[in-house]
Amino acid sequence: MPIPLLICDDSNMARKQVARALPEGWDVDITFATNGLEGIKAIREGKGEMVFLDLTMPEMDGYQVLEAVKTEGLDSMIIVISGDIQPDAHARVTKLGAIEFIQKPVNPEKLQEVLRKFGLI
Repeated sequence: MPIPLLICDDSNMARKQVARALPEGWDVDITFATNGLEGIKAIREGKGEMVFLDLTMPEMDGYQVLEAVKTEGLDSMIIVISGDIQPDAHARVTKLGAIEFIQKPVNPEKLQEVLRKFGLI
């Protein structure tokens, strides 16, 4: 059964780039969200067991999505993908429950390494 995968980023180019970086043949059912509100809605609907989450978005940012997932006890593995690689940002998202932090633009080898690390591929 495919893994419900959510790619949440306000940039269409970034969403496509992440989708292209996914391992070939990985059995996932991809949903795209253009902001945090759409993202949290998709997670609540079960479309985000695995989430690639941007931090800087309109309506609701990635930090707020992480807070909502944590507060509501939603079952979701979240990997933050952001250009904001400040140590403070990394520490904050980890504290909020993100399993990993990957710098934009996504390097497909790095992404696969992270997925292997957590037994996802």
